[in-house]
Amino acid sequence: MGVRERLTELALELPPVAAPVAAYVPAVRSGNYVYTSGQLPLVDGKLAAAGKVGAEVTPEQGKELAQRCALNALAAIDSVAGIDAVVRVVKVVGFVASADGFTGQPGVVNGASELLGAVFGDAGQHARSAVGVAELPLGAPVEVELIVEVS
Repeated sequence: MGVRERLTELALELPPVAAPVAAYVPAVRSGNYVYTSGQLPLVDGKLAAAGKVGAEVTPEQGKELAQRCALNALAAIDSVAGIDAVVRVVKVVGFVASADGFTGQPGVVNGASELLGAVFGDAGQHARSAVGVAELPLGAPVEVELIVEVS
């Protein structure tokens, strides 16, 4: 089963590629790898939520937003290599705008990791970092970037 079919089976749809908010491109292919820029939880060009996880945003909401970030990253990958060309998800980096004392960043970034596992199966298993930060662009609660290997 192709990735597009798997997305349909999961009732997911690749969104349009999110427009950059500064001087960069959404994704770059270099050889057999695609590197995405950090993807925010944008829906129709607007943040799905704003604030810090552990304050204005619950960890559960943050996890859903991380899933949206990963879906946006897949759209960026599709734009430069085609989503069905993905051989393996290599690395996920998640940034979580965290309230003071919030230490649940790994659980939030699981939203992205679990989506990638559901879409790619074993090829979706990856190395990962989950980092708490003071602020993210536009006041986003979470940002995710991916590195994937493509054929």
